[in-house]
Amino acid sequence: MGFLDQLKAKLAPAKDKVSDLAQQHGDKIDQGLDKAAKVVDEKTKGKYSDKIQSGTGKAKEAVDRLAGTDEGKDAGGGATPPSPPSPPPAS
Repeated sequence: MGFLDQLKAKLAPAKDKVSDLAQQHGDKIDQGLDKAAKVVDEKTKGKYSDKIQSGTGKAKEAVDRLAGTDEGKDAGGGATPPSPPSPPPAS
């Protein structure tokens, strides 16, 4: 058994645990990602909105993959698209 095979075998229980947690708390994780994205977007005054929105979407996709769901891929899925960034405050 090679080094990588041993490593995979040792990490398998952790992957299963993370998958279970992602399934149980996926909605809370998505809400937290949205909230963090909104705060960061406000702090940067909308300068990086496109990058923040892209990163948030990728993070949500990763959570869905960990949970073993394809909610964001099917038409009737329960995944919500990232909310559009709010406009920067008028100066």
